Amino acid sequence: MRIGVAPHRLWPLNGDDLEGVLETAVLAERLRFNHVIAGCHLLRTSLGVTPDPIVLLSAVAGATSRIRIATSVMITTLYHPVVLAHQAATLDLLSGGRFVFGVGTGWNRAEFDAVGAEFRRRGKCADESLAMVKALWRDEVPGMRLGVAPRTPGGPAVWVGGQSDAALRRVLRFGDAWHGQGDALAVAGIRRRLASLASRPGRDPATVELTSVAFLVPPGFRQLQELPGKPLGGVRPSVGSVKHELGLLEEAGVSACSLWLPVMPDALPDALAWTAEHLTDGRCARSGEAA
Repeated sequence: MRIGVAPHRLWPLNGDDLEGVLETAVLAERLRFNHVIAGCHLLRTSLGVTPDPIVLLSAVAGATSRIRIATSVMITTLYHPVVLAHQAATLDLLSGGRFVFGVGTGWNRAEFDAVGAEFRRRGKCADESLAMVKALWRDEVPGMRLGVAPRTPGGPAVWVGGQSDAALRRVLRFGDAWHGQGDALAVAGIRRRLASLASRPGRDPATVELTSVAFLVPPGFRQLQELPGKPLGGVRPSVGSVKHELGLLEEAGVSACSLWLPVMPDALPDALAWTAEHLTDGRCARSGEAA
């Protein structure tokens, strides 16, 4: 299983303080994690500060040389698809093909209102946006060519979030991977539902990767904030319980797990070191390995 981490913490303690983000990303690369992730919210939510993911990951790409960079997730319906395709292609080019485009439909109506997007049509708009984005990456839109082409042929890998039937159909139509949360039982259910919903000619649902996001508070570390779900390994985790749950996810088909570590700011480097030592077993991606 490929393990990734967030280079910034949710719920910063001091306003908009994002100090140390690039240093954390460089540390994650040195510890041989596979990828770093960045979320997407335009407005302040209960999660606190959320920097723009394209801007953040561009800075990370410039500060690193090997580690993959992934949006987790980009809310596609808040952006014009041509702009989004151009941003993603530029980041894929400048990062040397290290970019993974994780996408979702969003849940915060206030953000849709702020940009004049239709909240009720966000699923349909996401389908239309992804169709346009992928066609632009492949240079298949008559009379329109992006300012730059992505380095990755056909565009970067697309991870599609969501658990509804509509979201899973979106995965089958546009995605290289499903990207979501849940325990091993829930993930196994996603695999079964993908198989039952598959209708695209020539698309084998078994070719869809399963990727997941989880919260991890390593043993001995103080949890910074109340979490929206059960952390990996339980409320009193041990090396054994965390490894056990990761193993169950892997058995269910998860090939990449992205971790948020909601620990105290000064403890984040040590928490990353603990995670690398106990969970990667030297299996984090090496240079040139796909995300």
